[in-house]
Amino acid sequence: MEKRDIFDQMDDLDNRVGQIHAELSALKQKVKELLEENNRLSMENHQLRQVFKRETTAEREAVISAARHTQKKPKSDTSRQERMEDNGVAVGEGHDNLSRIYHEGFHICNVYYGHLRTEGDCLFCLSFLNK
Repeated sequence: MEKRDIFDQMDDLDNRVGQIHAELSALKQKVKELLEENNRLSMENHQLRQVFKRETTAEREAVISAARHTQKKPKSDTSRQERMEDNGVAVGEGHDNLSRIYHEGFHICNVYYGHLRTEGDCLFCLSFLNK
């Protein structure tokens, strides 16, 4: 009986080691996924910080320029034609902004909007830009 008990104990120990190995492999895979996601998010965060810095600088310059422009020219002098041109510029600006965001490495399509592009060009984004 003693030999049989030893064999059963070894078999039980072998099963537990197999389970621990499986759990360890699953944990290792999860850590790998988390590290990859952390790296991707860090890159995206870095790019977003650069975009934000550029945007705030551009906005600050635009406000200063607008303030200078309004000081030089009273608002009542703006003609209807100039206001229409301003509206046309806004539409072009939106397209330019989307194009710039796309070229900075982010999706602008409705499928992956705002996500970092990691695998080259996106056909959805390109078709959206060509509209």
